[in-house]
Amino acid sequence: MKQLGSQTWEFTNRPVILGSSAVVGPEEGEGPLAADFDFIFDTLEMDEKTWEKAERALFEKASLLALINANIDKEKLEFFVGGDLMNQIISSSFAARKLGVPYLGVFGACSTSMESLAIASMIVDSGGGKYALAGTSSHNCTVEKQFRYPTEYGSQKPPTAQYTVTGSGCAVVGQNDGSGTHPVVVSATLGRIMDLGLTDPFNMGTAMAPAAADTITAHFRDTGLSPGHYDLIVTGDLASVGLPIAKTLLAKEGIPMEQTTFDDCGLLIYDLEKQKYVIAGGSGCGCSAVVTYGHILKRLKKGQLKRVLIVATGALLSPLSYQQGESIPCVAHAVAIESGGEA
Repeated sequence: MKQLGSQTWEFTNRPVILGSSAVVGPEEGEGPLAADFDFIFDTLEMDEKTWEKAERALFEKASLLALINANIDKEKLEFFVGGDLMNQIISSSFAARKLGVPYLGVFGACSTSMESLAIASMIVDSGGGKYALAGTSSHNCTVEKQFRYPTEYGSQKPPTAQYTVTGSGCAVVGQNDGSGTHPVVVSATLGRIMDLGLTDPFNMGTAMAPAAADTITAHFRDTGLSPGHYDLIVTGDLASVGLPIAKTLLAKEGIPMEQTTFDDCGLLIYDLEKQKYVIAGGSGCGCSAVVTYGHILKRLKKGQLKRVLIVATGALLSPLSYQQGESIPCVAHAVAIESGGEA
């Protein structure tokens, strides 16, 4: 591994994603990407007694399916890097009990999907291990209860609000055997904290857009590439409010995003016309995770995409910081993934 510029790691040994999984809840199963998910739960309860236990079941299901899809026995897994939105990241920490391997718990809010993938790729690329699992999760009812109001409260939300995805995505990163059959993790650009003083927890897209634009700008500055290098650049969960802001900020920086397809996982996972309850679109740790490890990786394997840049965004607030009137610090982490061929 070597450092490019000030914020980017280039993985010189080209670790690969041996297998991944995307497990979601019923609302996500009604969206346009349903066919790309590995498992869809029929209910939000998932046969558990609490929402938190349901999210844990979601994470456990995704981690085991990722190992199956990677054709790796659980005994061969060496590291697990994971996180979520719950206090003390209990969903990933409790799910780690079933894996029984060295565990790194990370928190980047909704940017955790790419933060964990970057760290897992660094472990494998540096020779620190042969197999590392990266994963994250979110559940609509756990997040609503912790950060806003219980769903049963029925509070009205503004047009800028987003709908937390019920989903868990995991990926097994392994050493490159040269077969060219698996997606390659090429590089990772780690984001800086951006805080423009916003305090509204129902306007995450606006709060996170500057972080996404800053990390994308850093990626192209560090690598010397241009947006046209990628077939797709997708942000984590800026949704319908934040994505246009990110486009405006990048245009001001002179980044020609018109060279590529620039989209958002929060817009891809739901049908905003039919699923109007999602309001501005999807959010949550599971949003970019299930879209990437389900939909996007499948498109890479089919040859529909050759190079993608996933820019997961996260708002690093807590219920306590919000109640104390603190503004919302945000971050975005980007990972570049290529198809396994000669592209």
